[in-house]
Amino acid sequence: MHLGKVTPILRIFDEAKALEFYVDFLGFKVDWQHRFEANFPLYLQVSLGECVLHLSEHHGDASPGAAVRIQAQGVDAYQQQLQGKDYRFAKPGVEEMPWGSREMSIHDPFGNRLVFVEEGEG
Repeated sequence: MHLGKVTPILRIFDEAKALEFYVDFLGFKVDWQHRFEANFPLYLQVSLGECVLHLSEHHGDASPGAAVRIQAQGVDAYQQQLQGKDYRFAKPGVEEMPWGSREMSIHDPFGNRLVFVEEGEG
């Protein structure tokens, strides 16, 4: 058996707030988006580097409040970049964890938690 990459689906409720957070604040880009018709829920893919996330307004796709751990390098520099944007709804910090990683946890406007994890040397 061989398993491939995983693409999390995160529940969103407001397209403008999602784009403000994921694109304007975090720096992801929109790869594509889909609606079955006008005034239907949005489903889209955003990415930053090798990190790919699906965001969905569809009721049955996901539950709000999910947590996703994202492998990262340069967490401190990324945190400084985010602080420089002065986004009023998130002021993330970096924590040194007892197990040796450095982690930055950020909640999106819909209660989902993104944890950017830089593994330690050991």
